[in-house]
Amino acid sequence: MIAAEAFVEHARARGFDWYAGVPCSFLTPFINYTISDDSLRYIACANEGDAVATAAGAVIAGRRAVAMMQNSGLGNAVNPLTSLTHPFRTPILVIVTLRGDPALTDEPQHELMGRITGRMLEEMEIPWDWFPAEEDGIDPVLDRVDDQHRGHARPFALVMRKGSVAPFPLPLEKTRFTPERTSPGTRESTPVEAGRTPSRREVLARIVARTPEDRTVVIGTTGYTGRELSAIADRANHFYMVGSMGCAASIGLGLSLARPDLRVVVIDGDGAALMRMGNFATVGAYGQSNLIHLLLDNACHESTGAQATVSAGVSFARIAQACGYSIALEGCGIDIVDRLLEDATTPGPRFGRIHLERGVMGNLPRPELKPDEVHRRLARHLERSA
Repeated sequence: MIAAEAFVEHARARGFDWYAGVPCSFLTPFINYTISDDSLRYIACANEGDAVATAAGAVIAGRRAVAMMQNSGLGNAVNPLTSLTHPFRTPILVIVTLRGDPALTDEPQHELMGRITGRMLEEMEIPWDWFPAEEDGIDPVLDRVDDQHRGHARPFALVMRKGSVAPFPLPLEKTRFTPERTSPGTRESTPVEAGRTPSRREVLARIVARTPEDRTVVIGTTGYTGRELSAIADRANHFYMVGSMGCAASIGLGLSLARPDLRVVVIDGDGAALMRMGNFATVGAYGQSNLIHLLLDNACHESTGAQATVSAGVSFARIAQACGYSIALEGCGIDIVDRLLEDATTPGPRFGRIHLERGVMGNLPRPELKPDEVHRRLARHLERSA
């Protein structure tokens, strides 16, 4: 058994100062230590996949980050681990607890996952090792992590058995999370007057025109959004998502917190936002004024045949408002883009939902760069802008 401090401080010496996760009783002392140290960043995520994507956003911004989860939640993280961190070659450290350890008695719901956790990681081509139970094992394990991150730029997992980390009590003042923005009157939900419904291309062109390359990062969600964004203007400050549906806001959150000097614009879709609505609460709680979340809603999954979503019955602006976004707008007006990008004083993240007409620009190409090339180009751009 090791002290939480021992691992965290050894990891910090190697640059790991960012943590995102979902609690597990095995992780309690570990999470408590990171929460209690104000020089570390811990993001409490709504699910394990969002933790992976948030950590990936921080890594894209140049930090080293850890995603923590129980192995029963590993299933929630399969998609971003296989379709985000793998193709974009994003080297995060994943700490997974081993509930259902075959050597121990545990609850019946953990039995199967306990037997297959290692195999699942191997099937996802994620190398793994046991979380060290002795202090002299910390550096050798972290050496393996460093070798994987440098040599392959992909995740490495540590599987934590019960009792690996000694208890660490959470200070009383840290037991309740208080959002940084709680003052009355900082939130508003303002329906915008209906007008001609714009196309996705028109809205993306307006976003490109209002996002200077040297001061802004633009993240385009999975599907036609990233492809049309690339076709309109392929810039070094763009990140075109493939796969990892619903993770755009999580990536934007991690990136915006790691680089508060830049404005981060997340372009989401209705199907993607519905898939991971829990992340609205996380963004509302942690997001800062440099994060803008735009949802382009055409009420369908257009890239898969235009099957309808249920977005018509959802007020995303009310959800964003209730979750703590400082401004929440929705309507048909393309001027929502201008209103959100012009506001520079309201604390906290800003949200806008724009209803779109259906349709895709003709002969729509795919981005010429591969996902890992998009990541490397953006990382170089961010390094220069720092």
